[in-house]
Order: sequence, then structure tokens, then C-alpha cells
Amino acid sequence: MSNFFDVIGSRLVDAHKYRPSGSSGKIFHCTCGQPVFLDNTQCLACGLQLGYAPDLGEVHALTPGTAPDTWVMTDAGDDTVYKRCANLTMPAVCNWLVPAADGHDLCLACQLNRMIPDLSIPENGERWCKLEAAKRRLVAQLLTLGLPVTPAIVPHDGGLTFDLLGPDENGKAPLTGHDEGVITINVLEADDAYRAKLREDMHEPYRTLLGHFRHEVGHYYWDLLIKPTRWLAHFREVFGDERQDYAEALKNNYENGPPEDWPTRFISTYAACHPWEDWAETWAHYLHMMDTLDTALSFGISTRVVKRDYASFTKDVLIDKDAPDAEEFLNLVNTWVELTGVLNELSRSMGQRDFYPFVLPHAVVGKLQFVHRVVKSRSLALTAAAEAAENA
Repeated sequence: MSNFFDVIGSRLVDAHKYRPSGSSGKIFHCTCGQPVFLDNTQCLACGLQLGYAPDLGEVHALTPGTAPDTWVMTDAGDDTVYKRCANLTMPAVCNWLVPAADGHDLCLACQLNRMIPDLSIPENGERWCKLEAAKRRLVAQLLTLGLPVTPAIVPHDGGLTFDLLGPDENGKAPLTGHDEGVITINVLEADDAYRAKLREDMHEPYRTLLGHFRHEVGHYYWDLLIKPTRWLAHFREVFGDERQDYAEALKNNYENGPPEDWPTRFISTYAACHPWEDWAETWAHYLHMMDTLDTALSFGISTRVVKRDYASFTKDVLIDKDAPDAEEFLNLVNTWVELTGVLNELSRSMGQRDFYPFVLPHAVVGKLQFVHRVVKSRSLALTAAAEAAENA
């Protein structure tokens, strides 16, 4: 998983070249050859049990181990023994694996939960299932990108935790948001009709569960990767000074709306209200971009067949034109623009709203590069530390 950036870069150079063995991607197969996907628990072709191993970033077929309730990978080259996450048999239907030796009954993604929906409410079982599917996809991507994912032991200890909450006894819904590592998600967001109504009421072009998770975790990583690091001064140059009054900024946004020139400076109207929200919105879009490109390239989808003419972004839009990977990053962004153009047309052909209802102004491409540099530097640092520990 640690070589994600090298892998996706090489696949962009030759979109028909599949990823090297052992690298990250989205193509999984059962041992019988049947294609399987991230959340599958059983192969429908041969009946073998399936599980996602977060340490490998892969879905594998399983056979029972020698000890009760243990499993080994049918097609793996090692003898690691796993357990299934205890939430497999819960409405969450978690297919992630837990190394039998680590003493946990819950997988890494489920360990992040502090509060789950009240299952005495009949609708909450299905809601929790949808929430966990989105959260697992988020966590899998964070691990693939080489970002630290550490469950909090107690709130605000520097770790990450989730409260998946419904309305209180008075019917008041919780506010989706972040508070020093504690991310609250309103479980009603899992209801399509509720989410669609809010999207229309708030004039949003895009609102999904995965989008909520990606946005809110962006605030967490700001606290972790920006606030205490050398990146803070540069952040203020790119996004603005986050020390401005946050509550007043939100109030101004809701009362007066975004500035008239927001389309030339921000990815969304909400991003325009405060540097923290600009960061979180840009972070979420970076995750959208990287995950969707990874999926498309993994399945051999090439933009070489695109017949529309796109004006490619050049180094002029970057905040660091001399970065060693500047051309590679531009290739990512330009491929993204081409891919989303095609996907939007496909959506329109089905009578659906645009797959990606956004326009990337030059300023946002620069901000995306900043996010890319932060994520990649942290990933490379963790990889170097791990290699040093192995060689010690």
C-alpha cells in the first residue's frame, strides 16, 4: 500500500498497464477466478468466504484455520491467521479481517466507533449498514494513501473516533461535524430521501455519505498534519488565516452567502466561508479524485479514447511549480478532468444528474497540489520509518 503514488503514476503513463503484483488497486478475484468487490463476504460462484485484509489492502478467499473461528487466506503466500470482525453478524455486515494475534474482536474500521445507531429503532439497522460501508471505504483509502489511522482510546487524545447518532428524545437531529478527533455523523443522512431533500434545500450539487466522511476527516487531518507542523505557514498562504473567527464566518456565510467571485477561488460555496472549510472541501475532493482515478485505472479505463478537446492545466496553476512531481500531479488532474467529462456525459445519457457536478478553477488546482504534497510527504515519511525499523 505504501507505493500508491508510484503505482498510480505509472498507470497514468500507460493506462493499459495493470498494477504490479502487490501494489494497491481495486481489482480483486476469488481463487475460482470470479471478480469480487470491497464489501463482498462470500463468493457467489464457488461459495468460499471472503474477507478484506486492511494490512494488505485486498479482498481474499478464506478457508477455516486450525483453531475455532479462525481463517487463513486460500490464495495467500503466508500463514497469517485471521479472525472475522465481530460486526460481520451485526447489521454493519463488516467483512474486514482481524489478525488473530492482536487480541481485538473488531477490525480497525469498527474500532473507530464510539457510538453506533440505536438498534432498537428498526430503521437504524439499514442506516448503520450504509454508514459503515461508506466508512470502510474511507478507511481503506486512508490506509492506501499511507495516512495514519489510530483509534482514540479516550476522546481528544489525538486518535480518531466516530459517533453515529440519530435524533434525540425531542427529535432534534445531531449536527454532522468534527471536534478534536471526534466525528459525528447524523444517521438520517443514510436515508436517501432525507439526504436528497437537504441537498435541494441547501442548493448543494453533491451530498453523499462518503462525501460527509471525507470532508469531516479532513478536519481531523488538518489538526494532525498541518496545525503542529511546518506546513502551517504555507497553509495560510494558500488557504488563508484560520485564526479568523469561525463562528462569525459561518454566520456571515448563512446570512449573506458566498462572495460573488467564489467560482474562481473555491471548489464550493461552503469552502468560501472559512479556511478550515476550504481545506476540508478541497481535501474531500482530493480523496474523490484519487479513489475514482485508482478505480478507473485499475479496471483499464483509459481516457485516450476521449474525443473532446480539453485545455490541459499547466504548471502556471500550481502553488509549487518546481516540485519534483509537479508534472505527475498535473497528469493526475488533467486525467481527472477528462474522465469526469466522460462520466458526466454517461450520467446524462441515463437521465441522471452529473456524476461530478464541479468545475476546477485554477486556484483550486493549486490547493489540490498543496493537499497532494502534504499527503504524499506523510506517506513517504511513514514508509521510510517502517523500512528503518525493519532494518534496525
